[in-house]
Amino acid sequence: MKKISRRELLASVASSVAAGITASGPRGAAWVVSQNGKPSPQSAEPIAPSAARKLAVEDDALLDEIERAAALFFWEQADPATGLVKDRSLADGNDTRDVASIASTGFGLTALCVAAHRGYLDSSKARERVRTTLRFLAGKMRENHGFYFHFVNMRSGDRVWNCELSTIDTSLLFCGVLTARAFFDDDEIHVLATKIFDRADWNWFLDARKMISMGWKPEDGFLRSTWDSYNELMMIYLLGLGSKTHPLPPESWDAWKRPEFDYFGFKYIGSNAPIFVHQYSHAWFDFRLKRDRYADYFANSIFATRAHKQFCLSLAHRFPDYTEDLWGISASDSEGGYVAWGGPPAMGPIDGSIVPCAAAGSLPFMPDDSLRVLQNLRHNFEKRAWKRYGFVDAFNPLKKWTDPDVIGIDQGITMLMAENLRSGFVWETFMKNEEARGGMERAGFKPANPSPSAK
Repeated sequence: MKKISRRELLASVASSVAAGITASGPRGAAWVVSQNGKPSPQSAEPIAPSAARKLAVEDDALLDEIERAAALFFWEQADPATGLVKDRSLADGNDTRDVASIASTGFGLTALCVAAHRGYLDSSKARERVRTTLRFLAGKMRENHGFYFHFVNMRSGDRVWNCELSTIDTSLLFCGVLTARAFFDDDEIHVLATKIFDRADWNWFLDARKMISMGWKPEDGFLRSTWDSYNELMMIYLLGLGSKTHPLPPESWDAWKRPEFDYFGFKYIGSNAPIFVHQYSHAWFDFRLKRDRYADYFANSIFATRAHKQFCLSLAHRFPDYTEDLWGISASDSEGGYVAWGGPPAMGPIDGSIVPCAAAGSLPFMPDDSLRVLQNLRHNFEKRAWKRYGFVDAFNPLKKWTDPDVIGIDQGITMLMAENLRSGFVWETFMKNEEARGGMERAGFKPANPSPSAK
């Protein structure tokens, strides 16, 4: 069986990125990008960082329930001898598959920190699982230049499906490794985590244009695709810039493109890709009240999320399930298999399916709108959309189809963004790392005005 990454799937279905994509509609949202490196005015009303927001009792209770269920997935669906977390599992548990992903493992390491912090899991058990995972990653699991294969056997760590040595998935792993190092006051965890991160040779993946390759295969060498245009790539470059042993040159941050999109008056830097590209780097790196010479990326994700919601609502004439209470499409399972779908602009065979992590991963950017969707899913679609590990990966109310699975990275972005909205814990913990702060400093981040209102 051959398994392809989200990025390979996106490359096969997405057209080339076009700058200045427009659509008619109500105006009013301000540019968050800078023209020629100069700040542009914003008309949106500024507010304090979203983690300072006080949640209604019922909303906080729902997010707590969601996080508990996700924590259970990351505990039960990891191999206790290696700590590697499954790529996917049956949503009700009792799953016999044995393929893990390093990205799921990175989310899982962070999830263990959240679970210990919240009391979902005894702190000593969480600490020992983290030690187990880091010992395996540092000393037993195959790596090349400090990077890991995307999909591996959860018991042996051996490569499966002829997959690539992945820069994005290893970066997701590193974010979890560094979060665990910052959270646990433990000498062994600190030594192991530092060893794992410091041996990553970022420059090995760098091309003549100062851009990072998406991966490498022993059979073919480096993948042709590079991280050359805005998407979830920010964490890759920031981690590389923050490395103390093999740092990327500062010009690598300037090398990738930042296409400007305009959809129904929502203007933002974007790409022809699902909404998750505006979420992943934000799960760990705290972009609030910061900007580089190009953009306020937290505000950018707010506008991109508003555009995504409007895009879903614009499809209501075809899919009447899309309403103010039910929207959100991201790369996910579907009745026809795994697909990369979303918009704007429209991509993939959109069929009215709902992907819960689309709204959940947007919680810090649009709290009220996202919570409205999640409350609706929990209370009105409980029998179909909610299982042991929380929301299923996707379901289609129109076709009466429900995914039997959950996917680790989608559980992960759901859990982390829920906690960031509730307390900012993941941001606060991860940003204690000197490498994270140093990466942002070398990329030129400075204090910014408050982000636009996240409603």
